[in-house]
Amino acid sequence: MDRTFRLLGGALVLAFFGLLPHAEAATPADTIVMARIIDDIGTLDPAEAYTLNEAEIVSNCYDRMLRFEPEDLTKLVGEAVESWTVSDDGRTFTFKVRPGQKFHSGDPLTAEDIAFSLQRVVILNKAPGLLLTQLGWAADNVKQLITAEGRDTVRLTIVNDFAPSLVLNLLSSTVTSVVEEKLAMSHDVNGDLGNLWLKTHDAGSGPYALRSWTPNDSVILEADPGYRLGAPAIKHIILKHTPEPSTQRLTLEKGDADIARDLTADQIAAIAADPDIVVTKSLFSQIWYLGLNMKDARLANPKVREAIRYLIDYKGMASSFLAGQVVVHQSFEPSGVLAALDDTPYSLDVPKAKQLLAEAGYPNGFEVRIDVYNVSPFPEIAQSMQHSMAMAGIKLDIVEDDHKLANSLYGARQHQITLARWAPDYADPHSNALWFAYNTDNSDHPKSKPMTWRNSWYIPELSLETDAARKEKDLAKRAELYRDIQEKVRTEGPFVVLFQINRETAVRKNVKGFVLGPIYDAVFYRLISK
Repeated sequence: MDRTFRLLGGALVLAFFGLLPHAEAATPADTIVMARIIDDIGTLDPAEAYTLNEAEIVSNCYDRMLRFEPEDLTKLVGEAVESWTVSDDGRTFTFKVRPGQKFHSGDPLTAEDIAFSLQRVVILNKAPGLLLTQLGWAADNVKQLITAEGRDTVRLTIVNDFAPSLVLNLLSSTVTSVVEEKLAMSHDVNGDLGNLWLKTHDAGSGPYALRSWTPNDSVILEADPGYRLGAPAIKHIILKHTPEPSTQRLTLEKGDADIARDLTADQIAAIAADPDIVVTKSLFSQIWYLGLNMKDARLANPKVREAIRYLIDYKGMASSFLAGQVVVHQSFEPSGVLAALDDTPYSLDVPKAKQLLAEAGYPNGFEVRIDVYNVSPFPEIAQSMQHSMAMAGIKLDIVEDDHKLANSLYGARQHQITLARWAPDYADPHSNALWFAYNTDNSDHPKSKPMTWRNSWYIPELSLETDAARKEKDLAKRAELYRDIQEKVRTEGPFVVLFQINRETAVRKNVKGFVLGPIYDAVFYRLISK
């Protein structure tokens, strides 16, 4: 029997989007309003979604193959599947579909839907497709290597050697979200497998259904009353685009928002004594880093890159305007991930940087552009670096862009220096190593565009080491390989890792159960209550 969802009443939407006066300073008991910067959303198709907010929304609208659930974020469990086996050679994975699961349309979720969803990612080959194509799947073989056997069994055969634990961790990423084949294909346009339609609609089986997305304004989700783990307590989730942190704070204090996600350190300090607001903290796997484009001859010089590492006041920023929101971290693997390097060998050292610049042939420094997101605290970080780098003669020209423009410039290698952020797609060191330590095709039109490619760092030898690490079945040996790779990347590569994020989230005291896990798509709405 088809399920139906009760649409949000027009008055409710108008009231919370500022078009009607509020009758009282509180959101309805069945609604959560999040004040959040969401201008990075460009698509909500699981085969294409890859930014932080895109993945978070997809995560709450779709069940995927495997997952680290909020009840125990250390244990990998089945979501769309209930069990699995791995062949002795580690190449074939057989999954049993969880019985009784249904899509938001009311139709049952079957093995064919799972096979279609994975095949679709590979065939479309959008940005997150790299996660699956690294297994050896391609458009011309994927339908033979990913098959449905009846309605309850899915068999995956990988071509390349991977540690089985890595494959299972990979299958917990949002790119394995299960899309309803019949619904997606009913909106197929010229062979796009429903991509255009799924940018703004959902065909999932998760705890919430997408009701609307208005770019740079809002996302509205509605609870699925038939969700397999029970209907969420909160019927409506509204993400309201609020680019100014000061406005987020104001709406939270007034009760017009239940949760504020992007407050600055000084705003967090200012609301600390408010009895109606609680601030939670959680170490997040996201890193903030500089990408130095080695197409620029100056930045291609290793002594220049080393000098820049010594021209940043990491501790000064972390103890002042970023206090409580970051920890100094200088490796591409975030703390908490297997083999992460947590030492911090770099600090502000102007004399050393000047010496390196002189040895590189730039005794008077040079002028260079840096692209940063136009929301706090990124401009402030750039201003701090502008001040410290000027001590050695490097003049930073700060250009503030919105998320889409900054990401577009970076993805096209049209930057000089960019201040960017990144979080692993799944809980395994290979997730980040694939992006920061692998590039075997530095041409202008490669099949994939990892951060190494974006910064024009061609590393066939290091890529072989990364290949060896992902194949190693002995966990201790595998960890040692990744530690060695990290050391090489941070001393030789075009990346200057600055911080790891310590997320501070402000919520009204009546809001309970909002779980933010360590991975960017492990943000759970289904346990929220008031």
